[in-house]
Amino acid sequence: MVELRDFSIGFKNKELLKDVSTLFPPASLNALIGRNGSGKSTLLRAICGLKDDYSGDILIDGENIRKIPQARLAHKLAYVNTQRPRMSNLKCIDIVKLGRTPYTSWHGKLSPSDNDKIEIALKLVNMQDYAFRYFNTLSDGESEKIMIARAIAQDTGIIILDEPTSFLDLPTRYDLVGLLKNLSEKEGKTILYSTHELDIALKLSDNVALLESPCLINLPAVEMKAFLKENHHPFGIII
Repeated sequence: MVELRDFSIGFKNKELLKDVSTLFPPASLNALIGRNGSGKSTLLRAICGLKDDYSGDILIDGENIRKIPQARLAHKLAYVNTQRPRMSNLKCIDIVKLGRTPYTSWHGKLSPSDNDKIEIALKLVNMQDYAFRYFNTLSDGESEKIMIARAIAQDTGIIILDEPTSFLDLPTRYDLVGLLKNLSEKEGKTILYSTHELDIALKLSDNVALLESPCLINLPAVEMKAFLKENHHPFGIII
């Protein structure tokens, strides 16, 4: 569960969010939408503990993120950003193994339990046959699934993704968000992802949060669709 209480944040003297209070419940798929430059990535980075220049509180499973050491936060929350490692000598399984880093000893040796979690993560994204393929040979959709597998291997209750459907064709976008939906429903993950794919977000997500500076309007997907239409919001044209 992720909760914001009286949360405010800005960027380069611009106020992005002010006094926002909202909740992303357990075992749910939550889409974050908004115009380019509205602050979606800034918000996600703050929730992940990568930005601390905000006021108010961010709570992870009821605990203030400012009081959670980074090492323990990595047991609670996994983050998938838009950048991909492109080193030619990395195999897919090597990427997924990185998800176990918070649990390994100083020499990074994997236990049988670690290897089991890595195998399960690859199966959950249906990429077990790609384990020993080189990561830089994958398509954008395939590489995104491997990055999600890495997050699954991290074994956290919360996964945050910054625009995971960028650069994917339409069928692959639906496939990827469907995968996230499955993880929230069957694996009990709380998932928050930013996206420009409003139609997909409304069809597959449990909740949709509209970042409209300085407000964050967080509603069940059905209610967000009605809200956009009733308020003649520009996003409503897409529906």
